[in-house]
Amino acid sequence: MQKGAIRVQTENIFPIIKKFLYSDHEIFIRELVSNAVDATQKLKTLASVGEFKGETGEVAIEVTVDKENKKITISDRGIGMTAEEVDKYINQVAFSGAEEFVNKYKDRGTGANIIGHFGLGFYSSFMISDKVEIISQSWKEAPAVRWECDGSPAYELEETTREAGRGTDIVMHVNDDSLEFLEDGRIRSILEKFCRFLPIPINFHGEQINNPNPAWTKKPSELTTEDYQNFYKELYPYAEPPLFWIHLNVDYPFNLTGILYFPTIKKTYEMQKDKINLYSNQVYVTDEVKDIVPEFLMLLHGVIDSPDIPLNVSRSYLQGDPNVRKINAHITKKVADKLDEMFRNDRKAFEEKWEHTGLFVKYGMMTEDKFYEKANKFMVMEDVDGGTFYTLEELRTETQALQTNKEGKLVILYTTNPVQQDSYIWGAKSKGYKVIKLESLVDAAFINTIEQKWENVQFTRVDSDIADNLIDAGENKESVLTEDQQTKLQTLFSEELKAQPNIKVDLKGLAVDAQPVIVTRSEFMRRMKDMAAIGGQANSWYAQLPDEITMTVNANHPIYQDILKTDDPHRQNKVVRNLADLALLSQNLLTGADLTAFVHRSVELLKV
Repeated sequence: MQKGAIRVQTENIFPIIKKFLYSDHEIFIRELVSNAVDATQKLKTLASVGEFKGETGEVAIEVTVDKENKKITISDRGIGMTAEEVDKYINQVAFSGAEEFVNKYKDRGTGANIIGHFGLGFYSSFMISDKVEIISQSWKEAPAVRWECDGSPAYELEETTREAGRGTDIVMHVNDDSLEFLEDGRIRSILEKFCRFLPIPINFHGEQINNPNPAWTKKPSELTTEDYQNFYKELYPYAEPPLFWIHLNVDYPFNLTGILYFPTIKKTYEMQKDKINLYSNQVYVTDEVKDIVPEFLMLLHGVIDSPDIPLNVSRSYLQGDPNVRKINAHITKKVADKLDEMFRNDRKAFEEKWEHTGLFVKYGMMTEDKFYEKANKFMVMEDVDGGTFYTLEELRTETQALQTNKEGKLVILYTTNPVQQDSYIWGAKSKGYKVIKLESLVDAAFINTIEQKWENVQFTRVDSDIADNLIDAGENKESVLTEDQQTKLQTLFSEELKAQPNIKVDLKGLAVDAQPVIVTRSEFMRRMKDMAAIGGQANSWYAQLPDEITMTVNANHPIYQDILKTDDPHRQNKVVRNLADLALLSQNLLTGADLTAFVHRSVELLKV
């Protein structure tokens, strides 16, 4: 029997492991199973080149839990190790300068995940163990060996026998602080998280728990639509079918494979995030892929696999690594190319998916200049009546005659809520204007950004002014009321609204069939307030400002002839106030006590 001390430049490496990796203690499963996979793949390589001439046989990795004896065992039938190899790879820890390591990571908290960078993969087993045994039989002609260590630098190494023959057993004697790992459900959940797609079969108590040949490891030409859809179900069993997908397959200047799916977007956008998993050679790494995947595509689902990204990736690594930046740019290009191809090859199908893909396209145009350049060709806007879509150039052709203002800008009229803004839409359409729908989460920010990028284009919400002024603020049309009647009507409205100084009353001679009172809000101020609300800035300066409201009184509406003729000033005031409140109500600007008063007043006016 050989006895000795593990040769590292510190008295005891194990407290360092436990201290710095405690928050990631379940990682030991990933590390040890990954080592077993590596050993198995090395054997298959040796067999393929003729160096190993025996039978490889069944090469599945077995994971078992012995709760009664407090043991977890991970067994493989890979290349195994000789006594000399155990001494080299286990006792001489691939770690130089433990003090330097401690100084480097002491300020990073307990969550710093550094296994692997320093050859510590096997030693992660000590995070949950009082004692660890290695029983290994090499593929070479050499006796089997047994290594044992109790978490101190001292170890024992001796010859033994291994009934299963070639391969390695890692036997962990679980400590009292880690008894949770003796529960089958706990180990199964970790295996399914980290080892779900490892390339060698992984058995847990005899049942295979992984898919060694996931779709992304195959060539696109080998896969059918059904294959892609079935893999999506494997990833997200309860999700609705994806709209379409992009298969990534790059081997230069970096290695990258994967499949990104465009999901059906619902209103609860926040529920869809963090659905892209990062793998390294089929080993799960993380679902935090913000720096690898462009931000505007973070709502996508799927898998990215790159051996160029280490297992124990850190945020600072992702932010600084040039390969990560290249991968990010490549994914942006692939998505843009795919959308452009869909638009050109089957525009109708593209438009049918726009309700869901439009969110990605608009966000991408705001945040990625290279994506913006390509997206200009396939970014479309839907007419308020539904079913008709326009690119910018198509919309310009359709509307430039009627919707170009005095400054030469194309005025794109839009609605954020066709039902609520129906009367304003009707007014705009009666003048021959086209109105498009901009109803998504990002539209408030999108139009602000795009006005700076699109030449001579201005967005105006359809309820931001009366229809006559949407393109150019025109002069008042002639009113049928006399000057005295106009003054009287102006006074009636101003008196009723004097407690609301943010409301400006404006008399205009509009069409007889236009609404008697039309409430509009400043396009600029409303847009700023909407953006503040979407950005969660409820207490910002813009959000706290009162709404700037213009109340346009249509002096040509027949109802005012009747109001001005009445001899009952009390009723006259009530009717004027109700007309004002109806206009406010149409814009969701009548709430609380004002709304209650409106209801009571309406009932009184109905009395004969």
